[in-house]
Amino acid sequence: MDLKKKYLVAGAGVSGIAAAVLLHQAGEGVILYDGSESLQEEKIREELGEAGKIPVVLGELSGEVIRQIKICVISPGIPLTAPFVEQLKEQEIPIWSEIELAYRYGKGRIAAITGTNGKTTTTALVGAILSEEYDSVSVVGNIGTPYTSKALALTEDSVTAAEISSFQLESILDFHPNVSAILNVTPDHLNRHGTMEEYIRVKESITKNQRENDWCILNYEDAVLRRFGEGKQSPKTVFFSSVQPVAGGLYLEDGAIVSELEGDKEVVCKTEELNLLGRHNYENVMAAVGICRKMGVPMEKIRRACTQFQAVEHRIEFVREVQGVVYYNDSKGTNPDASINAIRAMTRPTILIGGGYDKGGGYESWISEFPGRVKRLILIGETAPAIAATARRMGFEDFVFATDLDTAVSVAVAYADRGDAVLLSPACASWDMFANYEERGRKFKELVQRL
Repeated sequence: MDLKKKYLVAGAGVSGIAAAVLLHQAGEGVILYDGSESLQEEKIREELGEAGKIPVVLGELSGEVIRQIKICVISPGIPLTAPFVEQLKEQEIPIWSEIELAYRYGKGRIAAITGTNGKTTTTALVGAILSEEYDSVSVVGNIGTPYTSKALALTEDSVTAAEISSFQLESILDFHPNVSAILNVTPDHLNRHGTMEEYIRVKESITKNQRENDWCILNYEDAVLRRFGEGKQSPKTVFFSSVQPVAGGLYLEDGAIVSELEGDKEVVCKTEELNLLGRHNYENVMAAVGICRKMGVPMEKIRRACTQFQAVEHRIEFVREVQGVVYYNDSKGTNPDASINAIRAMTRPTILIGGGYDKGGGYESWISEFPGRVKRLILIGETAPAIAATARRMGFEDFVFATDLDTAVSVAVAYADRGDAVLLSPACASWDMFANYEERGRKFKELVQRL
């Protein structure tokens, strides 16, 4: 290694690989680091492609390497409390998130979406709407495509729709979206953020570099966000509501999404025209409408894109109907509030498959939605005993345990009657049994297709 100061990219997953490749293409010195000694360096170099000759460090980060570092770009899966991060901070080495890096190299305008639930659907819809108006549109971030993988190709005419997680927001410095949106803030990732107050602070930080000519789209029915947005001058705010009219914003009224963004009352579309289920999805649509109108898309094109848009994979995704039973994949329901939305969207008695990895928080609000909706709960994963104990304490006894997802689907088939729904909506992360929620969802769909 030469003595020229380098970037350290921490994390050899998808995000880290993309960040390292960006820096290599930009002519920067870069070291790729991962604390896991079990990773195979040869495989990492294959994934790096043209950047395959950069230094790769696995296991402990030595003082010799730290002395070569000028900036660390940290992958979102690595907590800022990791020991090596503390070492870097002691040496006053700046810590950037991957979106900070992408922002500094990228160009064009940005719409950034965060929130506990609904980010992926809203971001995908925003991308679809923007594509009706603009030639160069990128849909990036937590949705699956690293922002850093697209940054160098962006021009001044580009527009970017970015799904931004709280993990990515922890280490932003100058990141500045033209339009931001915070969809909702409910307990999640408390095992990482520690307190709800800190989680809220991180989510709201998406606006910290926005100015008076920028916009932030907020959920009026979220008390935290209402307080945050009311009276805010920089950026300007637009509220949406699924419960009541909001002046100058968007709201649900008589089965229609209504806009007052231009002052006059205007129907965007009827909810029956949408291919999305549930009130929470109508909120996602309202947020997307607000974002895209402030990004300059005419309402006519917004309306067309909204009515043509299909549900995102793993988010209340219809799989198939077998002998009068419908099967839905909501593997992205990784916290109780997300799963509540899926349960409420069901129009049939529901066999629910839940459980998985515990991210912190309780299950009382989730279980309180079961009466009259969930006829049987099938529990999997490490949280199964805790969920069962909570359910029993709340008087819900219609649950059974399954050792794995294969068994859970078989049990669901046995319990389901014609006219029922089987819903995978775990209210928990997947990391105890699967690499991610996508793998869990794909496995569920494979099992259902075999029925």
